[in-house]
Amino acid sequence: MTVSAVVFDLGGVITESPMLAFAAYEAEAGLPEGLIRRLNSTDPDTNAWARFERNELDVEGFVDTFEAEALAAGHRVDARRVLAALSGEIRPEMVEAVRRLRAAGLPLAILSNNVAPMERTGRLAELLDLFDAVVESSVEGVRKPEPEIYSRALARLGAAVGRDLAFADCAYLDDLGINLKPARALGMRTIKVVDPGAALAELSALVGLPLT
Repeated sequence: MTVSAVVFDLGGVITESPMLAFAAYEAEAGLPEGLIRRLNSTDPDTNAWARFERNELDVEGFVDTFEAEALAAGHRVDARRVLAALSGEIRPEMVEAVRRLRAAGLPLAILSNNVAPMERTGRLAELLDLFDAVVESSVEGVRKPEPEIYSRALARLGAAVGRDLAFADCAYLDDLGINLKPARALGMRTIKVVDPGAALAELSALVGLPLT
């Protein structure tokens, strides 16, 4: 076993990527392909999205600011439609892997950039109950890729399981390279999730367990 704990991103890892829904909205609205992604990566620490994920803007503030950013780029965007795209379907193969990791006794955490605390109801509550710690940018006031949130996730996970964990003890899965880079710099073993099956094969090799 190369790692003894696993930290997962939520959107794009355990659930389907919102990028698919963004692309569908762009096509429907006649917007340039990739516009929403480009808006989100422009001034990435201070734009509307970053401020919303740190809970510095409420919904109305985000809508106004994001639509203004889009207008400055030459396009009219319905920010509420963009927000509606954030809820992706849960990937059953990822949940099965989480269950196997939990059964093997590995500490597990979710580390998510989000715009509001996750509701502990329904299928999402059942999913979150599989994890020892859940760390959310909207609660913490910091977001990936800020190194502080990775430190908080590690500390929260270690406290939850009653043992000290080092970054080198952990694997971290995310679908965005910008979020993997600081985790890797801190010492985590990182896996970029493009194809879930390939990512789980990598994770299986790190933990020494069959996950599919």
